[in-house]
Amino acid sequence: MLDLLQKSTPIIMGILNVTPDSFSDGGQFTRVEVAVRHALEMVDEGAEIIDVGGESTRPGAADVSVEDEIQRVVPIIKSIRQQSNVCISIDTSKPEVMRAAIEAGANLINDVNGLRAPGALELCAELAVPVCIMHMQGEPRTMQTDPQYVDVVEDIIGFLADRIESCVNAGMDRENIIVDPGFGFGKSLQHNLQLLDSLDEFQQLGVPVLVGISRKSMLGAILEEPDAEKRLHASVAAVVLTWTKGAKIFRVHDVKPTADALKVCVAVNGG
Repeated sequence: MLDLLQKSTPIIMGILNVTPDSFSDGGQFTRVEVAVRHALEMVDEGAEIIDVGGESTRPGAADVSVEDEIQRVVPIIKSIRQQSNVCISIDTSKPEVMRAAIEAGANLINDVNGLRAPGALELCAELAVPVCIMHMQGEPRTMQTDPQYVDVVEDIIGFLADRIESCVNAGMDRENIIVDPGFGFGKSLQHNLQLLDSLDEFQQLGVPVLVGISRKSMLGAILEEPDAEKRLHASVAAVVLTWTKGAKIFRVHDVKPTADALKVCVAVNGG
């Protein structure tokens, strides 16, 4: 996994939501065989990480118990691991799910809550695996209710810098840390656009930047398109823009179009 993070070329993380209620693809991949087939298709299309999530984090999403989340993700992680050596990420904020997923064969922990749950930091230090810490203002059910910042870019950079320090102080290797500014998580459209415009400032943190902007409502607002599945072209354009501003990992639903666009970017930059 560390070798992957040290690559100079873009890294695509394919989204595999095994939930009934995710904002774009909820209910499509709840059966193990269907989920695994989709994961392997994304690998063939260019995904180097498969991000498996068992709880929706869309605004208004319902809570999922630890037991239910484990039952959703572990069989799928085990099956992917049996058929592929692709890097598998577990998208969760629960330490119990993190441990179960890593034991099942996952390689990376992707936490929208920035490892703020009790015991999460200590567990990740113990497991010694790469982690992605994301910024979210509030919690999924209420995060889009009038989010406020003094300076959205500086506030989020400061939050992530503090979380990086907490990770290192807990015993984690700095080379194992990835950050995500959290597009759409407790941010208005204007906040998201400011983040996108100033994304290069996150390079000061000295760790890889992951961007999850695929099909998001900010793109829907720009396009006046309520259907998430009709935001492909905007999603690809946003990924290309974030690559030019220093992002390294791209969490997307549409792997092949994104991979093709990024290959052009890499070719222009001399390969």
